[in-house]
Amino acid sequence: MVTIAVVNYGVGNVRSVKRALEKIDAIPLITLKAEDLINADAIILPGVGSFKSAMEGLKPVLQSLYEAVKSGKPILGICLGLQLYFEWSEEGGGIGGLGLIEGYVDRLPNTVKVPHMGWNTIKIEATCPLIEGVPNEAYVYFVHSYKVNPKRHENIITTTNYGVEFPSIVEAKPLIFGTQFHPEKSGKIGLTMLRNFIELARR
Repeated sequence: MVTIAVVNYGVGNVRSVKRALEKIDAIPLITLKAEDLINADAIILPGVGSFKSAMEGLKPVLQSLYEAVKSGKPILGICLGLQLYFEWSEEGGGIGGLGLIEGYVDRLPNTVKVPHMGWNTIKIEATCPLIEGVPNEAYVYFVHSYKVNPKRHENIITTTNYGVEFPSIVEAKPLIFGTQFHPEKSGKIGLTMLRNFIELARR
């Protein structure tokens, strides 16, 4: 069985991620211990909350997180967890992020209702092990007010349109993945992606 460290850094949605992982026969370990991140087969950064408080909450495991990523351990950032990968966010007047991916986070346009909440489609732009078996224009579930802007186009795996086209799945080397939507709330499509992530951890 694959053990997934679900980092409990003071944000919402930890329990629903745990339940989704249990459905696909993974062992979720809800934790904020450095040794758990090092020993787990893979890491998930869940996320519903503010960028600033999330970065504060990650401080106890920050060094271990960087070490795990550098070692090639698979990591999946969900919603806010994805946004934390970037160099900075304009949320809260400008907050520094993890810097794992070049680029920044800004707010969705005022021309649409914010937050973007509900089902929307993902348009596949590139191949990626996370979306193996996922059809183009599949529906997934979103809840967010901010979007990511990678500096490099090769980081973008899928896009979604909501007033503006934004990246909805990103990937970076070695095994860094992120979804702007919530796979744990996206039915069979979301579970397919989580299974793919588990397979990466198993390898």
